Amino acid sequence: MILLSERSKKVLKTIVKDYIDTGEPVGSRTVAKKSDLNLSPATIRNVMADLEEMGFLFQPHTSAGRVPTEKGFRFFVDALLELKELSLLEREEIRSNYQGCKADISELMRRTCKILSAFSHYTGIVMPPPLQETIFKHIEFIRIRRNQILAIFVASSGLVQNRVVEMEEDLSQDELDKVTNYLNDLLTGLPLREVRERIVEEMRREKMAYDDLLQKALQLGGKALVTEQERDLYIEGQVNILDEPEFADIEQMKGLFKAFEEKSLLVKLLDRSMKAEGVQILFGSECEITAIERCSLITSTYGQPGRFLGILGVIGPVRMNYSRVIPVVDFTAKLLTDILESEWSSPL
Repeated sequence: MILLSERSKKVLKTIVKDYIDTGEPVGSRTVAKKSDLNLSPATIRNVMADLEEMGFLFQPHTSAGRVPTEKGFRFFVDALLELKELSLLEREEIRSNYQGCKADISELMRRTCKILSAFSHYTGIVMPPPLQETIFKHIEFIRIRRNQILAIFVASSGLVQNRVVEMEEDLSQDELDKVTNYLNDLLTGLPLREVRERIVEEMRREKMAYDDLLQKALQLGGKALVTEQERDLYIEGQVNILDEPEFADIEQMKGLFKAFEEKSLLVKLLDRSMKAEGVQILFGSECEITAIERCSLITSTYGQPGRFLGILGVIGPVRMNYSRVIPVVDFTAKLLTDILESEWSSPL
């Protein structure tokens, strides 16, 4: 990290905090008033000029004050930021928002997204873990009509997935009940990524035994438990971005909303962020997505590696209120982890 004098740090910190509050370039007189530096505006201008030369600030117009660069924001967050702890009341309010949805994983994800948006006043995003990382708890088959079966898969995390499966041969509900019992005995407790391997292995074994119903059971299980699918991504509070002056430009706004709608770019970005645990912050160009180059992304993983690992976060302007938003993201991720852990601890 670049070494700055204490005086330079205080000037940079004052400029960044004021710019976050106002969105306007910050002049030397403002720094003199809002900092505890006993310096003249002329001396402060010299410090600001040095910071600009080092790439921490830039001057949008000759007569204007200074604005922090991405480098300036990065130094501020890494070295100067003072986090604002959530109050006991705020923590309880976040907890209360989860009442009534803990058993439904999809509703849990949506509720988390709304919490992040509401408490940050920006855009909340939540990505569940890949389906293949979930643990098999239970599967049930219900005959809908001839050759058509509804498969209901339940993961130990609470995730529920329904799929209609077509079979060449018709099976009675009694046969389906036997299939259900057989597959649950065989697969319960396995990660879904191992389920198909186990099914293929058992199919080879049962082929030698010439058990027709077990062969059908394994075929049905293989069709019902397909894990290759597009990753889910929950987004809430996109319109909050419109309140920020950075997005007054129509073309910029269109690009941002297109990224929200297409989701694939954000999924790749979040996948990349999942490589590091805990809270991570990406500024503008670090996201490597043109449409959100005026945004920052604050993320945190949740769950336990190897069992149920997802990621959540907040997208907002580069000048977002980091001292407020980072604790919101961190607390929500830890709370969601606790909720999911309580589901895992229940018997399979």
